[in-house]
Order: sequence, then C-alpha cells, then structure tokens
Amino acid sequence: MHSLSLAWDAASPVNVLCLGAHSDDIEIGCGGTILRLARQYPNCMFHWVVFSAIGVRAEEAQLAATLFAGAGALKGPLLKSFQDGFMPFVGAEVKVVFEDLKSISPDLIFTHNRNDAHQDHRLLAELTWNTFRDHLILEYEIPKYDGDLGRPTVFVPLDSELCEKKVQYLIDTFESQRSKRWFQSETFFSLLRLRGMECNAPSGYAEAFYARKLML
Repeated sequence: MHSLSLAWDAASPVNVLCLGAHSDDIEIGCGGTILRLARQYPNCMFHWVVFSAIGVRAEEAQLAATLFAGAGALKGPLLKSFQDGFMPFVGAEVKVVFEDLKSISPDLIFTHNRNDAHQDHRLLAELTWNTFRDHLILEYEIPKYDGDLGRPTVFVPLDSELCEKKVQYLIDTFESQRSKRWFQSETFFSLLRLRGMECNAPSGYAEAFYARKLML
C-alpha cells in the first residue's frame, strides 16, 4: 500500500486539536497516533478538549492528556462538565464551546466518527465539521457493545512500542472504567491488530480514521 506523509516541517509549530466527548475517548480513538506525532514532530502543540469530565473522570482526563501529549506540548486540557448521554439536548451550549475553539486555527483535528452509535459522539462530529470548514479532520473510532465499527479510509501504522504504551496508559489511567467488560487490553490490541492487517502495517498494528475530505 502506498503511503502519504503530512507536509509538516519538523521545525515549525503544528497545532493539533483533539476533541473527545468523554474522558477516555481521545486516548482510545487516536492515542497511538498522538504518541507518534509527538515523537515525529517535536513542535506539535496538542489542544485537548473533553466535554464530559466530572469528578474522578476529570482527574483521569488530566493525567491521560499529560501522558499522551507530553506536559510541554499540551495546551489544556479544557475539561467541561456536560452530562454523559445528554449533549444533544444542550446542543446550543456545546456549540458555544466550539465557537470559542475557532481561535486555535488547528492544522489537524481529531474528532468522533459521524456514524458512531453514541449520541454525544455524533453531535461532536457534526459540530466539528460545522465549525471547521477548511481543515484536515480525521474521525476516530471507539469500540463498544453497539458494534458500530465501519470501514475506515485512513490508516496510521504504529510500532509495537507505541501500541504497548497506548494500552498501558489506558489501563493504568482510567481506573474508573476497569469494571466495564469491554475496557480490556485485549480489546484495544485486537482493534490495533485488525486495522494493522487491513493496511499491511510493517508492525502489524495501526489506528484507523475516517476522512471525508482530503486535498493532495
């Protein structure tokens, strides 16, 4: 499979906007890619926004953002307190947060997939495209009981070391989620392996994204 590289100068500042409905979404959906970008482009600045991070979940989100992005390359995280599962019913308030993010002018945006089964995820995907109309947007995927995984179009190969680090950070940081039967190392490695197989990644592992628009 032929690969394309981002046309970024390793010496120039790069703004990456990471959007997550809940405190573990960014890390699950694109944590490995963030780790790779942080290593490959030392001047990356990650703007981290979580819309539902309350109580212990806020503490977990703070720690995870620092681990994945690196303390010196992290702007935020901006942690909001919208109720899980209710965001579509307070859409106007969520939209205000997006309006405030326009000043970032990101070079790359990570957000949810518009076909995600979770209503909060779908709203964030819609508002991302509504707010940022001339940007590179990659929609990540979250495994769940609903079985809504699709056919992604963009793949980011990851070496084994980054995969191990991603999964270890997830398990160690989000202690509140360990009781969920799907929140297991095997789940995350399985999806990484599946996407790695689909793109013939040298290591066998990759994260995958949905891209509605790309300009070559």
